[in-house]
Amino acid sequence: MTISMYKASVPVFQQILGSMDAILAKAQIHINERKIDQQAFLQARLFPDMFHFTRQVQIACDFAKGCTARLAGQEVPSYEDNENSIEELRARIAKTLAFIASVPAAAIDGSEERDIHVGSGDKARQFKGQQYLLNYALPHFYFHATTTYALLRHNGVAVGKKDFIGNIS
Repeated sequence: MTISMYKASVPVFQQILGSMDAILAKAQIHINERKIDQQAFLQARLFPDMFHFTRQVQIACDFAKGCTARLAGQEVPSYEDNENSIEELRARIAKTLAFIASVPAAAIDGSEERDIHVGSGDKARQFKGQQYLLNYALPHFYFHATTTYALLRHNGVAVGKKDFIGNIS
């Protein structure tokens, strides 16, 4: 069995970003019902040296759009990291979903051997497309998506594994 680079990337990002949007909607309800300070919630961390909740969502979106663009040989869209509410984080997810949906499968398929460069200076990394997707972009994406989920669960939002996995198409 073979799987295309497109099918191994974009639908995966769409599924998990869709579930992230749904769990953020649940988080908003949780915050409203319990009259929780939204800013305190957005700054929540699992441990002091880890990124806060808002940054976890931003980075998950960045890996989805960055990977999609790089595999397609396109410029990576730049988003300001200025979200200050659950609503704004959901808008960032929607913007990311719109971008990745706009990239045709034909632009990504066949990118297994495309040279991919990320970072700069002493943090510069170089990959071939398939290695980048499977060993770098997807693990980072899942890490930040999972941490987003874990922060919600840790802070009392009623979400479970089914919420994280989302709709399987």
